[in-house]
Amino acid sequence: MSAAPRNSASNDAPSARSDSAASHALSARLRALLSVPNLALVALGCASLYLYVRVLLLPPGTPSISEFIALALAQCALYAVAAFVAWRAPTNRVTFVLIIVFAALFRFSVLPVEPRLSDDMYRYVWDGRVQSARINPYRHIPADPALAHLRDEAIYPKINRRDYAPTIYPPAAQAVFFAVTRVSESVTWVKTAFVIFEAVGVWAIVALLASFGLPRQRVLLFAWHPLLVWEIASSGHLDALMICFVCLALLARWRGRDGTVGFLLACAALTKFFPVVLAPALYRRWGWRMPAAFAATFVAAYLPYLSVGVRRALGFLPAYTSEEGLQSGSRFFILSLARKFFGEGLPGAAFIVFALGVLALLAAWALWKRERDGRDFATRALVIATAFTALLSPHYSWYFVWLVPFLPLAAPRVVVPVVYLTAASFLLYRTWLGDGPPEMFAIGAIMYLPFFALCAGAWLWGRLQAKRAGPVQAVESFAD
Repeated sequence: MSAAPRNSASNDAPSARSDSAASHALSARLRALLSVPNLALVALGCASLYLYVRVLLLPPGTPSISEFIALALAQCALYAVAAFVAWRAPTNRVTFVLIIVFAALFRFSVLPVEPRLSDDMYRYVWDGRVQSARINPYRHIPADPALAHLRDEAIYPKINRRDYAPTIYPPAAQAVFFAVTRVSESVTWVKTAFVIFEAVGVWAIVALLASFGLPRQRVLLFAWHPLLVWEIASSGHLDALMICFVCLALLARWRGRDGTVGFLLACAALTKFFPVVLAPALYRRWGWRMPAAFAATFVAAYLPYLSVGVRRALGFLPAYTSEEGLQSGSRFFILSLARKFFGEGLPGAAFIVFALGVLALLAAWALWKRERDGRDFATRALVIATAFTALLSPHYSWYFVWLVPFLPLAAPRVVVPVVYLTAASFLLYRTWLGDGPPEMFAIGAIMYLPFFALCAGAWLWGRLQAKRAGPVQAVESFAD
């Protein structure tokens, strides 16, 4: 009769231990959530989310652009503090989950709103619609009578340059436009699709951080940057596709899949041509698979569109380089600065030679410098991408978003100048108020002069640290 109670107690013991373990785990998660770094991130995330909503309440149009810039720069300040907190905080899963949750909330807050800062998305939808009618998108301008049957009141009136410009977007972008718009041609859906591409890029960077042995919470530097939220989730820029392919190429490079690297890098360049400059950083010396895959992908992607001829398959790109001052040199800040000192007669060709020389030296550095731990390629890719962007000095802030995904992977002293440059790019929205040479030079001076000073400081700090560490470190100071 006495055995029954003992057996019952014995059976209850594992359940009690299980309940105790679950309670202990819950308590540990609660303590992690209530840690000072996590509470700081919650506060910073809520403040930034409030500013996203506050911006959306501004009246559309030019009069509110100065207020938008001020609020966006305030968000960048919050982002910088959050990046510092996440970088220095103890590694734990709760911090990572908080970062991902707020990153999603930022994007969800602006997704349902029609683009107000750019009208590029309407061209994407139009190109997808044209292809669905089995028409080569490089053949006609939108205003061509041959496309009259495709016009509507929702998309066509909002297409920029519709009266004179054929599409400028390369084949990989065209393929995505076609696929996405076959599901729906609504603005919200297209923006959502681009956010999904961006999310794949975030996943690739998280996988790289884990592979590098770095805290996953550093992905905050990518996922919380206000520039990405405004330019992708809000304006729906196709740079999300480029970011996705570049991030996947970085992951493939780490895993030693050279053919996949070539394919993904070609896809990125076939979305927007910029990523071609990353080839030296991602190439593995004496390998043939990457360049072969890159070339084959490029040729295969253009073949379906060559019915209009090679030149016309470039679309509006040649005319765009003239329209944006690339041929005259008027858009290049460094050239404008040099002309202030050496006279307006300084030829644009001289700057082109200088820029190509800088990029050639960086390419040689990336190709021939020894990799110490197998992950230096990420920092080298960031250095090359940033140098290219600074030399190009774009007039639109979304041209800077492709620098952001590299930030979680790079050394802190390399990160700081790029964070400044990408945040300062919001000032380019002042071109809505005037984009003459004096205004552009003033904006460029605020963006680039502090950036160059920060780069010089980062380099000198690296040299000083390496000198203290010894002669071997001094040789490799910048690629830490």
